[in-house]
Amino acid sequence: MTDSTEKELNSGRKVNWDFTFAFLLLRLWLGARALFVGIEKFAAYKSVAIPLIDPATGQPDASGVMVNVNIKSYALANYAGIPAGLSEKFAHQPLLPKFAMVPFNYMLGPAFILTGIMLLVGLGTRLSLLAQGLLFIALTVGLVLIDQNDGVAYLGIHIGLVAAAFLLAEHNRFVVLKKW
Repeated sequence: MTDSTEKELNSGRKVNWDFTFAFLLLRLWLGARALFVGIEKFAAYKSVAIPLIDPATGQPDASGVMVNVNIKSYALANYAGIPAGLSEKFAHQPLLPKFAMVPFNYMLGPAFILTGIMLLVGLGTRLSLLAQGLLFIALTVGLVLIDQNDGVAYLGIHIGLVAAAFLLAEHNRFVVLKKW
């Protein structure tokens, strides 16, 4: 062996573990990112009034003062694939086909959750990377059309990470299905 990170395989091919771990880290990051982006599509904040707590005693304030606190909850009823503020902007964009907006809105969260789980588990990593890349491109087109350039740059970084993962995919060792 010429390098401590390389190991000779039975076929005579060398495995460079640096590339294997680099791909694994990218795969885990992209998978976790997609999973939690998808889960957050089911989140909503609810304002709840609670009594003000006196810091000295730890008891509710004697005057009965109430404060509003935002509490985050997750539920199917909270689902919003495209946030309401952006949805309003998309509705006024003539280049976005109206018939495609509703299905895209409904599939966005579940698609991120599915591709995230697939990447984390190692089930069809190339397919899930391709699906994520296509999702990022679709989101980029929408943001370009409504002039949200910060979001476009942010998605560009994600496309770069997906492309880097594809370049390292041949070093994918910890998988359920290697071919896909």
